[in-house]
Amino acid sequence: GRNEYDLLVVGGGSGGLACAKEAAQFGRKVAVLDYVEPSPKGTTWGLGGTCVNVGCIPKKLMHQAALLGSALKDAQHYGWNIAQPVHHTWSVMAQAVQNYVKSLNWGHRVQLQDKKVKYFNMKGSFSDPHTVRGLTKAGKETVVTADNIVIATGGRPKYPTHIAGALEYGITSDDLFWLKESPGKTLPSFILYVSLECAGFLTGIGLDTTVMMRSIPLRGFDQASQMASLVTEHMESYGTKFLKRCFPTKVEKLESNRLQVTWKNTDLGTEETDSFDTVMWAVGK
Repeated sequence: GRNEYDLLVVGGGSGGLACAKEAAQFGRKVAVLDYVEPSPKGTTWGLGGTCVNVGCIPKKLMHQAALLGSALKDAQHYGWNIAQPVHHTWSVMAQAVQNYVKSLNWGHRVQLQDKKVKYFNMKGSFSDPHTVRGLTKAGKETVVTADNIVIATGGRPKYPTHIAGALEYGITSDDLFWLKESPGKTLPSFILYVSLECAGFLTGIGLDTTVMMRSIPLRGFDQASQMASLVTEHMESYGTKFLKRCFPTKVEKLESNRLQVTWKNTDLGTEETDSFDTVMWAVGK
């Protein structure tokens, strides 16, 4: 009749890991259950949640790559003799970023072990208020009971499924950071902060990048201070293109394997098309 753990945390992201480690330091018997459902494109990752695997950490590293590119251009004006043209290799950067993320995944596992927190790499579902049924990727089942259960599952990017071809041919930020090859000419859509962050470093490493925005930039953020428009103006000055007051209606795959995107221009009332190598959805979670 006694439960196995004092605390079970479902979700191994920033919140879940912090909660589990703090509880363990108070001498409680703690377990963490974490599982990453593959994205529609099949991308998976390790322990640590969005921030470590497909958010803050890889994003900052890729921004650093873009900033280094800008510094190389500036360096010539300060007397540094740098051979031109400067070329960026996505696969080298991606491998380094992915290796670093994997080291963080391992670090989180070691921290849990050090604090005597039991880690289950399983997908959990409730059987009753104190029982969670865990299922491994291979289908093996484990039942875990706890006095207290914390849900810390976070969120995943959504797909605009009302747009034909969006799910079949588009990716999200869940996939972008784990691409082994360059995304090439890229269309991040729509204009949330994730879209702008990704567009910023993609432009910075020399990729042809166009952001599609349905309404105003950074909707939901402070518009009164003009910061939202200043951000987009700054990005435009560095080469990011914007399709303003446009929304996509369909994505089709061409024989060349490129993606043809059709969109409606609400200002002109016209339908327009262009082809891209990658379409990335940033419509929220």
